Amino acid sequence: MTDITLAPIQPDQPSHLMATYGRQAISFVRGRGAYLYTEDGTEYLDALTGIAVCGLGHAHPVIAEAIAEQAVTLVHTSNLFEIPWQTAAAQKLAEVSGMEEIFFSNSGAESNEGAIKIARKFGTQQGVRLPKIIVAEQSFHGRTLATLSATGNKKVQDGFAPLTNDFIRVPFGDVEAIQEAALQHPDIVAILIEPIQGEGGINTAPQGFSYLEEVRNICNQHNWLMMLDEIQTGNGRTGKYFAYQHTNIVPDVLTTAKGLGNGFPVGAVMTQGKAVGLLGPGSHGSTYGGTVLGSRVVYTVIDTIQKENAVENAAVVGRYIVDQLRTQLADKNVQVRGFGMMIGIQLPKDCAELVAIARDQHKLIINVTAGSVVRLLPPINMTQAQADDLLERLVALINNYL
Repeated sequence: MTDITLAPIQPDQPSHLMATYGRQAISFVRGRGAYLYTEDGTEYLDALTGIAVCGLGHAHPVIAEAIAEQAVTLVHTSNLFEIPWQTAAAQKLAEVSGMEEIFFSNSGAESNEGAIKIARKFGTQQGVRLPKIIVAEQSFHGRTLATLSATGNKKVQDGFAPLTNDFIRVPFGDVEAIQEAALQHPDIVAILIEPIQGEGGINTAPQGFSYLEEVRNICNQHNWLMMLDEIQTGNGRTGKYFAYQHTNIVPDVLTTAKGLGNGFPVGAVMTQGKAVGLLGPGSHGSTYGGTVLGSRVVYTVIDTIQKENAVENAAVVGRYIVDQLRTQLADKNVQVRGFGMMIGIQLPKDCAELVAIARDQHKLIINVTAGSVVRLLPPINMTQAQADDLLERLVALINNYL
């Protein structure tokens, strides 16, 4: 291996990176499982996993071995040719998702773009000239212009007008609002929602996952496509392989990314039922989507999740974390919610400063979203001992803050 050592970045050294991130003043040089390490060897417990990306933890040996082996064999040929690893990865993903057709992309936003195109194609075939899609308030679907338009967050939309007017927004979990929209807008062809709103604050519908069953019934009633954004909730995150599997329904279109590659950039848009066959040759594509390397990573991640029973672990250990947080913070005015390893602690006041306090004083990596929600997205294969480590640091953090 070539030995390359990066010189330390000096405080007055100009950066040529576009300033699109408010970066924290810390960098990590290696990771192992649930922990990250700085150059001087300081250990941090990572309860964010790259924002729900490294579901199997950092530097998982099986995945690292697959990447290394494939990188010195064949990385990319293009979709002009058969890609056996892509076929195998699609088979694996179909088995765990219950979907029929799969298109591999490079990110969650690209996957949602694919879903929007599928909805438009479906509407056009139904004779709808300007197809509309129902989306939810406080949602997050990506940062491309179409997915940004679908997103229910004015802050991230600011400055990018004009957005597309293909979307009708309703409150998350409000079935009556969906029915009312159906009466007012005859050009609706689909609904796109997250089973749990991650960026919106780990929001679950008031009626729980039964909300998805109600949406499925409405879509059947009106001949709409039911499209689920499981970019964050998928790949074992909620204690099921996909969050909709907490119910008995199946969506027409399903998108995912994040944990699908355990850190490797890859996503997927999947179809079943009446959404099958809507995209044909020439109607969609991606230069990098489903490369040999990316497809082998997807296959290996799914195979490893299955062999390690990581989904079941996420359900059990995630429930333990939630129960312990509710018990240990019972005297605080907080609300703990979530499923599996997707957990939010709603504090009674804005708490963005907790990110730095957790990092500097407790060597704990967390995230604050929606202003006052501490968001936890630990590895889905986190052990109980690691969960106890997390609880000790987090409870101390919140007790000292409130």
